[in-house]
Amino acid sequence: MKTRRLGKTGYLVSEIGLGCWQLGGDFGPVGDEMASSILDHAASAGITFWDSADVYGGGLSESRIGAHTKGPNVHVATKVGRSGALFPDTYSKQGLRESLEGSARRLGVRTLDLAQLHCVPTQVLRDGAIFGWMDELRTEGLVRHWGASVETIEEGLICLEQPGCATLQIIFNLFRQDAAEALLPKAAERDVGIIVRLPLASGLLSGKYDKDTRFDETDHRNYNRDGAAFSVGETFSGIPFDRGVELVQELRGLAPESMSMSQFALRWILDHPQVSTVIAGVSKPEQIADNIEASERRSLFPALMGQLGEWYRNEVKPEIRGAV
Repeated sequence: MKTRRLGKTGYLVSEIGLGCWQLGGDFGPVGDEMASSILDHAASAGITFWDSADVYGGGLSESRIGAHTKGPNVHVATKVGRSGALFPDTYSKQGLRESLEGSARRLGVRTLDLAQLHCVPTQVLRDGAIFGWMDELRTEGLVRHWGASVETIEEGLICLEQPGCATLQIIFNLFRQDAAEALLPKAAERDVGIIVRLPLASGLLSGKYDKDTRFDETDHRNYNRDGAAFSVGETFSGIPFDRGVELVQELRGLAPESMSMSQFALRWILDHPQVSTVIAGVSKPEQIADNIEASERRSLFPALMGQLGEWYRNEVKPEIRGAV
């Protein structure tokens, strides 16, 4: 597995990471045996960056990771800020500490490798006090490094102004390309590692869905497809599902014949050198091998990258709902 440096953390992490939202059951039920198998396959495949959050399954994702034997090179990141004790407007240093201490207990560690502010409201970021609290919690030894997971370019740029911010997690994929223009260069300038989430736009870019596809009642692709539960951009990157299926069909005509659609989507992200790791979630262990193969694929030709950018601006961006 190829590795990249995760910004000022200094961690060397696998290009393809593991998104652990699924382990909390938020993409439909996942049993203990399946969760353990997914983590086993990730570890044996050399995936050394695992990303979770305290609210994934109410802590279930973290608990499953904590119970699993991890290699010495595995770095586990979690997130804080979306629990009912904090979100949307009761943030405090003590509240952050208590939430992070809970994450540490579930993960079975004393110090968290990386704690990320989890899509906290824009105004809280503008206020700035929360960044000082994270600096203090790092000094106290509860976290080694802190970063932020954001929903918009504006939020990302606010975080990049903070000297203590080591990583930035963003939505970045063929359906959400805007970060390439200003955010990625600024992150590289500040030595902030870029973690890409939703690389397949909640699975749409895998090319496995059609307009008749139905999702489990507990799957956010069912209950949040129009933003009823949280930001619409977190589900299908804000693209209406039926329109997204049509756009994927258009992409098939642009993808190299030798690549699966998911490999094509992942390779496009990896061809941006500012990206440190792509956290691809899986619901089945066998999906891991397909994701990893994208890391070994040849880079896309510059002409194709340009064509994909033009396609996004003309065909995709006008369809996006919610802030970009």
